[in-house]
Amino acid sequence: MNRKFAIFDLDGTLVDSRASISEAMASAFTSLDRPPPSYDATRRIVGLSLEPAIQALAPDLPREDYGRLAEGYKQAFLRQRLEGRHEALYPGARELVTRMRAAGWRLGIATGKARRGVEHFLQTHGFADDFECAFCADDGPGKPDPHMLQLNLAALSVSPAQAVMIGDTSFDMAMARAAGVYAQGVAWGFHTTEEMLAAGAHHVAGAFDVLEAQLLARVPA
Repeated sequence: MNRKFAIFDLDGTLVDSRASISEAMASAFTSLDRPPPSYDATRRIVGLSLEPAIQALAPDLPREDYGRLAEGYKQAFLRQRLEGRHEALYPGARELVTRMRAAGWRLGIATGKARRGVEHFLQTHGFADDFECAFCADDGPGKPDPHMLQLNLAALSVSPAQAVMIGDTSFDMAMARAAGVYAQGVAWGFHTTEEMLAAGAHHVAGAFDVLEAQLLARVPA
């Protein structure tokens, strides 16, 4: 019976996308002659699927503008990639994934990115052979709904008690709790430690070595 299944969020957990997300969101709003949201406003909605995130940022907009903003955001991200700009891994992320795989962990992904963004992440960073499954905003209800986690668990026939969700937002933690999965937060991404604990995080790691130690402590001898 496998007791080591870790499901990772991407933005703010493995990849440092703070600048690219903030810039793309500002570009989308500017394209509709709307004042761009502040970084603090944008960071609070990271983790949600795109249109719900935009609705949370601009609840006063006409409904028809949400799709236009979403498209503007996607196009801004596409321009970044065409310019050769890619979100870097956080220092320590690759080493953690490598050591977890060597120790027998099975790895999955649950992210608010679209499928195209997931594939770009796997190819750009050479992780295609490390993650056995990946589910995203294109696969059904987004965070904090537990749907993405449930798909991961079903894909590998793993029970919730055998898994851990690793993420940087309150939405990740609420999703984990709703799925009955251990909620492991990381403090270097978009939401604060206090925000994640309030959403139900069992633990929040402040560095990759702390995260690794916490994960090892959850593995039965």
